[in-house]
Amino acid sequence: MDSDPSPNPRIGALVNDLIGAVADKWTMLVLEDLEEHGTARFTAIGRRLPGISQKMLTQTLRRMERDGLVTRTVHPVVPPHVDYALTPLGETLGEAFCGVWIWAKAHCDKVEEARQSFDQRAADALIRG
Repeated sequence: MDSDPSPNPRIGALVNDLIGAVADKWTMLVLEDLEEHGTARFTAIGRRLPGISQKMLTQTLRRMERDGLVTRTVHPVVPPHVDYALTPLGETLGEAFCGVWIWAKAHCDKVEEARQSFDQRAADALIRG
């Protein structure tokens, strides 16, 4: 951590904005998809992310483009051909979240066990009324 005792409000605001944006499941999945498959068309990304609507994919890609995480390239053909790719900044964000995947792999069984235990206690409490 930075040794400066007074936090920079601009940095704090950016962190809050980015956490809100990337904590969104679709942003993380689009990030992962582009990291794994490289440059891709809108339809290809949508096919590889079951459950995402066209509207949500459009919103997610626009937000990621605005934050500098992806580039959008329109090819002047009929019908229009649009490609999306991670920027170097987007690649670094993917690297930063790699730790989440490592943590999840190491602790998956413990989290599932805790969830099952919690759900069982909640169900028992309902039965007891």
